Amino acid sequence: MDVDNLLQLEAEIVRVLKNIFDPEIPVNIYDLGLIYEVDVNDNNAVTITMTLTAPNCPMADDLIAEVHQGIKGIDGVKEVKVKLVFDPPWDKSMMSEEAMLELGLL
Repeated sequence: MDVDNLLQLEAEIVRVLKNIFDPEIPVNIYDLGLIYEVDVNDNNAVTITMTLTAPNCPMADDLIAEVHQGIKGIDGVKEVKVKLVFDPPWDKSMMSEEAMLELGLL
C-alpha cells in the first residue's frame, strides 16, 4: 500500500472512531483518549489498541463490537483486531483539549 492510500485509510479510521461515543460520557472514544494505537499493516489488516474509562465498564463488549464493526465497514479494510488493554490505565489527562472543553474541564 502506498503512503497516500495508507494516510487516507488511517484518516478514515479516525473519522469512524470519532463517531463512536462512550456510553457514559458524551464524548467520542478518540477524543476521550481511549484509543492508544491504530496500526495498519501491509495487508490492510487493522489493529486497534484501546482501553476503557473503567475496567469494569458494563458496556465494554458493546463498545468493542461497535469499534470492530465500524472499522470493518471501511472500504479496503481486510481484517480488524481490537485489543483491550488496561496498562497504562486511562485518566482524564489523556483527553483531547476538545473533549475537555466539551466536558467543561478547561
